[in-house]
Amino acid sequence: MALSSTTAPAASVAARLAPGFSDAVQDAQHCFRSLMQAMARPGSLQDLTPPLANIPAPLTPMGAALALTLLDYDTPVWLDPALAHDPEAVAFLRFHTGAPVVDVPVEAAFALVTAPERLINLANFAQGTPEYPDRSATVILMGQTFTGTPKIELSGPGIKDTTAFATSPVPPSFWNQVQANNAQFPRGVDLIFAGKTQVAALPRSTQLTMTEV
Repeated sequence: MALSSTTAPAASVAARLAPGFSDAVQDAQHCFRSLMQAMARPGSLQDLTPPLANIPAPLTPMGAALALTLLDYDTPVWLDPALAHDPEAVAFLRFHTGAPVVDVPVEAAFALVTAPERLINLANFAQGTPEYPDRSATVILMGQTFTGTPKIELSGPGIKDTTAFATSPVPPSFWNQVQANNAQFPRGVDLIFAGKTQVAALPRSTQLTMTEV
């Protein structure tokens, strides 16, 4: 279902449209490789200098680069309120990805979150089904700093023994939600954390415990 309130307004927005990747194929492949490394090694920080500049806020250069890498005409996307109500940012995403924007989180294959401290409950997003777990959503949290508390201990596929992970900002109940989300594997959402020059990921196959409050 198209999001009527975020239809790109006319020529004034189009005239200010920020450019996308300078080399669409090479830049997207570079971002995709870094993201796949992050997914394969949950909690690891992958260096990635986003090949974009002058991105309309509240999008970040890293968030925009990941969006241009992952979204296309067949990937419905949900935008958090801060992003959905910015005409220039919505126009940028529509023009450079073609992804249909949806109002309802459960209808989205991807979610772009520019105000992660106000992220809605993860249970609102598509969880997949036992038969089709790949129909779950991937949630991208922007503006992340990989410090803070609580520190999370991760284990599972792609991790030798355990590894520590921390990121902020996230909502107070976020890690409890992630534990509940990942406990239903193979269902559940996947998470991508977009920092300034680093990216990390927590696939739903990862187990976690809180080691520091």
